[in-house]
Amino acid sequence: MAVVREELPPGRYGRPADQRADRGLRIVAAVLGAVLLGLIGWFGYHYVVGQGVSGEIIKFKRVSATAVEVHLEVRKDRDATGTCTLRSLAESGAEVGRKDVRFGPGETRIDQIVTVRTTESATSTELLGCTSG
Repeated sequence: MAVVREELPPGRYGRPADQRADRGLRIVAAVLGAVLLGLIGWFGYHYVVGQGVSGEIIKFKRVSATAVEVHLEVRKDRDATGTCTLRSLAESGAEVGRKDVRFGPGETRIDQIVTVRTTESATSTELLGCTSG
């Protein structure tokens, strides 16, 4: 009696359709992954480079009912100039004081105590932001 083969001869009819689809999906996933990594890198680089001036409030202290002392630290490029805006708030959340702190070129790190005058007693002070130029 003759032997009956249950399988197709390997390589005779090409790959099955599922294997071709899997290979196509892997290629598409690899390309999309590479594009995504490139975009993340590009956005990250421009975010870091675009931050010419950054500031931070180290601490603040209410010195009277009409004044707050703020310890402000600014990091910037040596030739950058700019402004940081501070805001003091009352317990109700209302703004009771605001001050723009200007700085010029020269240093890369500025560590400064600033007095913000208030219209009534302030319970908090925040840095609204720093801009260059």
